[in-house]
Amino acid sequence: MKTILVPTDFSPHSENALRAAASIAKRKNAQIMVVHMIGLESGLLTSNTDLPTEASVFYVKLAEKRFSELLDQSYLKDIQVKSMVKKYRNFSEINTLAMELETDLIVMSSHGASGVEELFLGSNTEKVIRTSEIPVLVIKQFVADFDIDLGVFASDFSSEAVSVYKEAQQFFDLFQATMKTVYVNIPGRNFKTSSEIDKLLYDFFEEAGYENPSKVVSQVSVVSDKTVEQGVLAYSDLIDSDVIVVPTHGRRGLSHLLRGSISEDVANHSHKPVLTMKL
Repeated sequence: MKTILVPTDFSPHSENALRAAASIAKRKNAQIMVVHMIGLESGLLTSNTDLPTEASVFYVKLAEKRFSELLDQSYLKDIQVKSMVKKYRNFSEINTLAMELETDLIVMSSHGASGVEELFLGSNTEKVIRTSEIPVLVIKQFVADFDIDLGVFASDFSSEAVSVYKEAQQFFDLFQATMKTVYVNIPGRNFKTSSEIDKLLYDFFEEAGYENPSKVVSQVSVVSDKTVEQGVLAYSDLIDSDVIVVPTHGRRGLSHLLRGSISEDVANHSHKPVLTMKL
């Protein structure tokens, strides 16, 4: 891991993300890029850019002052930290920036959205999850020293999730942590019998390259719940995991409105850190 991207609005919530990113950076000898978006016309600001208006100058200077205060923290000592200001507030652009910077991980805070706001708008963090090709780690609470001993990988164990499963294994290996796998069986048209689940898991782990898929199948926890989200959160609480990892399709527009996103729901409602990875 070389570069961690941390979007910030200088709130206490976003500082939770920066603090967690600092913990990871220290362990992995990575640099941190902190970005703030000030909601002006598109473009990238640097100290050498000629600004078109006094308003732009004011907002940039204000961001620089806030960066100076934000980055003057003891937990950032001995970490290479860079800051950047972007002049627009389109959170889909976080993915473009992350790709340009060859970012390995995006760390963001979220205090969640609910009700009508969640249905039609969602949080800025959810918008990043929806568009990001880079893994997004969502931090919900203050974390003094982010570390992982035990985590959950939740999946439907379809063929397209094999690559994400392997990527999740690499993430847990970075922390020398144990990864528990869980499949949530829900009522309705997606309900599966025990034999159907066993075959699904066997095919999945066979495709993942295991010589003895049956042995790995027996290690998957199968839980039943009303929704996948509820099952994942309940299982995570049951084993007291440090993080939840979920694949995401990154649905947008009408598809997102009608079908929703389990990964966004988990990230929005979990009180634990959640890592989303694009399928």
